[in-house]
Amino acid sequence: MSAQAIRNYEDAGILPPTERSETGYRRYTPLHAQALRAFLALRRGHGHQQAMEIMRATNQGDTESAYRLIDAAHVALLAERDTRTEVATSLGSLSTTMPIPVQGRPLTVGELARRLGVHPGTLRSWETEGILRPERNPATGYREYGPDCVRDAEIARQLRRGGYLLRQVARFIESLREAGGADALSAFLGSWQDRLATRSRNLLAGAAQLDAYLTLLDQTCVGESWRSRPTVG
Repeated sequence: MSAQAIRNYEDAGILPPTERSETGYRRYTPLHAQALRAFLALRRGHGHQQAMEIMRATNQGDTESAYRLIDAAHVALLAERDTRTEVATSLGSLSTTMPIPVQGRPLTVGELARRLGVHPGTLRSWETEGILRPERNPATGYREYGPDCVRDAEIARQLRRGGYLLRQVARFIESLREAGGADALSAFLGSWQDRLATRSRNLLAGAAQLDAYLTLLDQTCVGESWRSRPTVG
């Protein structure tokens, strides 16, 4: 890390202010070193901008705002973890064999409704929720359900029969599309779980370093004026 980066971090409020020597040089202490450790650890779990805001709030004595930022990150992570669990459970609820896409020409709304044993209005409501994305016939404007759309409709029917809410079905179908199929989705869920575990550890590591910094702040005789100064940039 360059010396200029350290100066920039101080100017941004990430580090506490430094004292100056008689010749004008900045003088850093173990407190500044721990502030830097805390920021770098927080950055891995929160990202640069939020880690900077946490350190700024801490250095201004506004620990309430710092705690709120940390809590918000954990809430967002929990929501993502719940979504991943939902998708994994949905995948496990499907038949062991995924629906085979229908071959030939696209189906009309009535044909697909009869194939699934549902009302045409059900298919339209699934479209509104983003579960289905039928094409439109350029000549007639009627909905046309191609192979992928038929597959998604059959998956939706299975999940709905299993008691899943429309929003849960929509999340699963979107994950399936992004992954590129059931096998790819299974692999994606594994890597997703790994990413969640890594972020959880990073958040914990960041919290540990911040706690060490707060402890050092309490133990260090530093004037209160720098903790209430406006931040720069």
